[in-house]
Amino acid sequence: MSFQPPETLISGYRRFKDGRFRVERAHYAELADGQTPHTLVIACSDSRVDPAAIFDAAPGELFVVRNVANLVPPAEEGGGLHGVSAALEFAVKVLKVKGVLVMGHGDCGGVKACATGLDGLPNTYLGPWLSTMEPARAEVTGELGDAPLAEIADTLELVSIRHSLERLKQFPFVREAIEQRGLELHGARFSIHDGVLEWLGEDGTFGNI
Repeated sequence: MSFQPPETLISGYRRFKDGRFRVERAHYAELADGQTPHTLVIACSDSRVDPAAIFDAAPGELFVVRNVANLVPPAEEGGGLHGVSAALEFAVKVLKVKGVLVMGHGDCGGVKACATGLDGLPNTYLGPWLSTMEPARAEVTGELGDAPLAEIADTLELVSIRHSLERLKQFPFVREAIEQRGLELHGARFSIHDGVLEWLGEDGTFGNI
């Protein structure tokens, strides 16, 4: 274990403290009393895709959960440590967010790995986690057959978002929030290459914003 902070982090912190924090000091003082985010964003851990930056959100506006391939796991109770599910429950039942957004992105490494069958990946945690995407992969390969890998991965990015939204509805407290207070579920994909944001419409297709 190292106790010496990396200079890249410390220099970034100093820029933040002398810049944004100083300018927004009053806002941070308000946030010290609690948070009231309007949206839970379930996004990918990819370092290139920052929901707060993409939506130009101020601190306190978004409650963000990030994991490999922006997946929503099945609603399972009992033993085990369910980090994404716990964050979902906190956001919906305690913070009472108005909406939940599952946001994927283009060129997702986790999706590409699933599209190739998860071969060669570490199998202690990563493989089992990405296997959550298997029903979506089966749907895509059933439709596209022997299409090029790039086309399969591109389509899988979108289909996986739809599947995650369906898994959200497996959680009783999510269904209850939808029925009782109009919780909204959304899906989107961000393109790293050109900054385009695609949004899932009522017709089940994605269109550019």
